[in-house]
Amino acid sequence: MLFDSSFRQELARYFWATLVVLTIIVITVWLIRTFGEASIGRFNPQDVGIVLGYTAMSNLHSLLTLSLYIALVSTVSRMYADSEMVIWQASGQSVLSLLTPALRFSWPWLITITALSLMAWPWSNMQIREMKERYEKRGDLERIKPGQFQESADGKRVFFIDNSSVAEKTGNRIFVVSNENNTQSIVTAQTGIIETRERDRFFILSNGQRIEIKPDKNEFKLIEFETHASKIDTIPPQLSSADAQSMQPLALLAAPTAVNMGELGWRIGMAIAAFNLVILAIAIPFINPRSGRSGSLIVTVISFFTYYNLVNMSKYWVAGGKLSLPVMLVALHLPVLLVSLLILYWRQQQGLVFAKPRKTMVSQAVQV
Repeated sequence: MLFDSSFRQELARYFWATLVVLTIIVITVWLIRTFGEASIGRFNPQDVGIVLGYTAMSNLHSLLTLSLYIALVSTVSRMYADSEMVIWQASGQSVLSLLTPALRFSWPWLITITALSLMAWPWSNMQIREMKERYEKRGDLERIKPGQFQESADGKRVFFIDNSSVAEKTGNRIFVVSNENNTQSIVTAQTGIIETRERDRFFILSNGQRIEIKPDKNEFKLIEFETHASKIDTIPPQLSSADAQSMQPLALLAAPTAVNMGELGWRIGMAIAAFNLVILAIAIPFINPRSGRSGSLIVTVISFFTYYNLVNMSKYWVAGGKLSLPVMLVALHLPVLLVSLLILYWRQQQGLVFAKPRKTMVSQAVQV
């Protein structure tokens, strides 16, 4: 059918153009933020590309939802602005007729958005979280870089190694400054080797000296040694258990706490919101040639961001115990669906009133 195919072709062009533009803009913002986090030590700077990829995957459902909404609004608004909708209504089509091609185009993306919000969102968050924790909890041995002063994880020691062999866990010309229990110590040694004793790792230093300074007692000690054991760190513990954002839906259902139910409700709400926005995008746009496009555009933007922010807030309503998960889903999403359908019905009635006189005029002209 010409009406169906032409609408879906134009919708596809708007959708892909919008998705590309939004992706470029958002990835640029994420890239700047990711570099900022890497610069303050949140994760390894070498993993910026990987973290950016996981971030994009975890937020792809929002980009797809917004792109689909903008594409539908742009297509329907263009039809009204160019009086194309008037022609379709005069030929027997209506606003409700737009639902069929719109849903036919949207259903693969709605399924993708649902899968991304339920499955890809927690998986990507888990990967990012593990990378950050692994980098933050890395041992002092991993922090040491030959030829550079490096602070320990607890900030109590500073290491310097002229050159080292990571594979053999050895180093030469070592300098260690520590400040513990009101005692500052400076240790220098010719060579050193890493040893692990239970969960503690020690630097076994050879042929060096140790200077101990106690400022509060004005004491100073110089000790020369052939062998000295200096504790580097404790082997990092296993990563902590996943939080709600990193848990799969079945795991959230297995532990139905308020926070977990809030997270699950938010994910389900994102999928429902994508469907409701498809209907809302067809219902709201309406261009009056006398008033221009500004009124419809303002209503469209306000409605989208209001609805989307309410979906984000619903997580905290459930997590705070203000609403249960089923009540939140019904109370938030059902009114949006009903309002969208009512607007569509109103547009339908307007189209019928508009089309009947023209059909009568056409029939009279044929009779004449």
